[in-house]
Amino acid sequence: MSPKETRLSEFLRPEVVSRLANMDLRARLIVEGFIAGLHRSPYHGFSVEFAEYRQYNAGESTRNVDWRIYGKTDRYYVKVFEDETNLKASLLLDRSASMDFTSGEVTKLRYGALLSAALSYLMIKQRDAVGLVVFDERINTIIPHRSVRRHLLYLLKTLEALTPGARTEISSTLHAVAERIKRRGLVVLVSDLFDEPERVIGGLKHFRHRGHEIVLFHLLDPIELTLDVRGEVRFVDRETGEKLRAQPWFLQRDYRRSVSEWISWLERECKENAIDYNLITTETPFDQALVSYLSKRRRLR
Repeated sequence: MSPKETRLSEFLRPEVVSRLANMDLRARLIVEGFIAGLHRSPYHGFSVEFAEYRQYNAGESTRNVDWRIYGKTDRYYVKVFEDETNLKASLLLDRSASMDFTSGEVTKLRYGALLSAALSYLMIKQRDAVGLVVFDERINTIIPHRSVRRHLLYLLKTLEALTPGARTEISSTLHAVAERIKRRGLVVLVSDLFDEPERVIGGLKHFRHRGHEIVLFHLLDPIELTLDVRGEVRFVDRETGEKLRAQPWFLQRDYRRSVSEWISWLERECKENAIDYNLITTETPFDQALVSYLSKRRRLR
């Protein structure tokens, strides 16, 4: 890595980006400062869908003539395609109380908002339509899909103003959104997934059944992976208020095994259902998270 890239990567540390002046600046920095030029639209042409047939008009291109129809009817018919945008992308962001946790300087909710902002900026820059759903135990915000710059500013303003909500209820949100989106596209879920795993996967399968591609950003704080804390600690469930005093060293081995089994199960279920699973922590630089995502998108193509 060159000195310039090293300085940039250092500048893109989550806690640094979080302190920048506004969401528009942050999103632009994350995308243009490191990502730009690393990909050639991973979505291009995704949603060019067949719509109907019409009769061929003399003098026009024969590129879309259906020759099989001609062979059967001795008449020329042209395939008409629907091409509203390169892609319709739906960003689903969890704002439940558990997302308000941090062991450092950036909460999971803030990191998720920044990640969603960067993805919005990237997609609209390449003329993809982006919509946003924010939820906790219910859907709080729905912003319809658009692909213009003014829409991006509205998305960024919404993400900037996010505050933590109530308890987690992921599966019902997934089912509700899956019923609302009529045209197949890309669904991106950003969440700590603190809900019943089987119900979460069930909700994601609903999207797969409808032909959507899914990218899952499983967002955790580093301590939630390791329970690496010292001394006697009082644990507080942010969603229920339940409290527990314990010596973490006494629990670490069983805790880490349980977390590892949970993540392995999610990875296995996602792989079996063609869901792009990405585990990231709030200490991971944004550029690394997005480059990893874009690389997987290339492979999905």
